[in-house]
Amino acid sequence: MALEFNDSNFDELVMSSEKPVLVDFWAEWCGPCRMVGPIVEELAGEYDGKAVIGKVNVDENQEVAAKFGIRNIPTLLVFKNGEIVDKQVGVASKNALAAKLEGAM
Repeated sequence: MALEFNDSNFDELVMSSEKPVLVDFWAEWCGPCRMVGPIVEELAGEYDGKAVIGKVNVDENQEVAAKFGIRNIPTLLVFKNGEIVDKQVGVASKNALAAKLEGAM
C-alpha cells in the first residue's frame, strides 16, 4: 500500500530515504489522478522492500507541493538520495512508471 506523505513527514520519509522513492502528487477532484492512483498502489506492492512509494494530497499539503513547484497534477517525482532523478507530469502507464523507478535503482 502506498504511504501518505505530508508536509510534516516528507523530509523524513522521502528526502532521507536510502531507497528510491516515487511520489504521486494528486488531489481528490482530479480525474487523471484517479487513473494513476491504482497504478501507484500496484507499484507499491510490487516494489515493497525495494523502493518507497507514496502520495501527497496537494490540497492538504501545499508546503511540499510548493517546494517542488507542482503546478499540474498528477505529477510523479522519483527521488534518489534526496534528489529528483525523474519526473512524469500527467497520466502514464504502469510500465512507464516502473521504468522510471528501475532507473533510480
